[in-house]
Amino acid sequence: MENSDFLSAATAPLTCHDFLDRMRHPSAADLVKSIKSFIVSFLNNTPDPVKDSVAVQEFLNNMEGAFRAHTLWAGASEEELESAGEGLEKYVMTKLFTRAFASIPEEVKKDEELSEKMALVQQFIRPDNLDIKPNFQNETSWLLAQKELQKINMYKAPRDKLLCILHCCKVINNLLLNASIASNDNPPGADEFLPVLIYVTIKANPPQLHSNLLYIQRYRRQSRLVSESAYFFTNLLSAESFIANLDAGSLSMDETEFEMNMESARLILTGLSNSFETPTTPEPKPHSQKPTRTYSNYVQSPQGQHLHPLKQVKEVGKEVVLKPNGVSVLDLEKQGASNLLKEEQISGFFREFPFLYSEAGDLTMEDVEALLNEYKRLALKYVSLCHVIGQKDTNSESKGFEHPSESGRIEVESENQDELNRTNSIVAIDMANGESKQPLEESVSESPACG
Repeated sequence: MENSDFLSAATAPLTCHDFLDRMRHPSAADLVKSIKSFIVSFLNNTPDPVKDSVAVQEFLNNMEGAFRAHTLWAGASEEELESAGEGLEKYVMTKLFTRAFASIPEEVKKDEELSEKMALVQQFIRPDNLDIKPNFQNETSWLLAQKELQKINMYKAPRDKLLCILHCCKVINNLLLNASIASNDNPPGADEFLPVLIYVTIKANPPQLHSNLLYIQRYRRQSRLVSESAYFFTNLLSAESFIANLDAGSLSMDETEFEMNMESARLILTGLSNSFETPTTPEPKPHSQKPTRTYSNYVQSPQGQHLHPLKQVKEVGKEVVLKPNGVSVLDLEKQGASNLLKEEQISGFFREFPFLYSEAGDLTMEDVEALLNEYKRLALKYVSLCHVIGQKDTNSESKGFEHPSESGRIEVESENQDELNRTNSIVAIDMANGESKQPLEESVSESPACG
């Protein structure tokens, strides 16, 4: 199995269901007892990532050896034994998931820092910032890769999470290959693949990326983390490291330009962009003046960076008419923004706004209707707030602020399904079977045979 292609395991016809069926056999009582004993012992221990990983790896190895010697698998093929090992890993890690995933406060904090940084950078990053060649740029089709990566939190088994990464990377790889053929360019290598993966990851901002990568690294059976899956997984680890350490030099930007973009992004994410002056982005340097990066040699420790505090805020236009106590809408917004930027987990305050991090292409017709309702609710709140502090008239010219219908206009691009279908056929992703693409069934995790 060590040299086999990952997809051979991913598309194996025998899955966790076959494993559970065998575990229901009376002769499997000794195996069931061992599995239950290990699960109880693991859940009762204090989280220790290093020891936990070693314990799981040793247990999976020992149990797979026991399968080979057991009468239930007498005369079984390598494929059946491999399926049993996959079923064991999926079942055990589903039971241990709440205890093994994101169990260390430092890792949870790293998730939040990384997610917030990607949310900021995605507001202004462009493919040119990562030296992606124009003929390799295809943001519309990259949405497919983003959606695959965003599914990573839907699953509990390490293999299923790894499949999300594999599918994402294969979309990118196939797009690059098709682009190189169309332009008679050399076949894409690491220097072409990794920057696109970095860009897709930032745009996708997959939930709890750091914890998901650590979970796969610790609990995916090491003998199966090989070949193509190992290559793509290593690339995503490099992408995470790049993003965590991303600064002006990483994007071939001047330090001032980078800081201005980050400050502007913070204002956008706090919903205050209409109240403050948006920094003007300097013209990008010609591509020939950018330093050359060799992504294939990129190695950095995945340590996060704290976001720079907001340095200054400039006002635009006239303030709303003040009350006698000197408080205006703009004053309140500025005070609220200042308080928010001091919070360590700023993204947590926006979880009730489901469309804040969405792209136009992600919206469905139902989403548009919901978004319109949210917009109307927000407009009502804003006008009411203005009114209560002394703004009796919502005329934008006489009172110094824009009407919500002008300042908050939202344009939604409808997704062309025919075009998306054509893209799917061109990309020709090597997908796994339907079982691995569905969320883990409750019947598996709660099976009476091993539960």
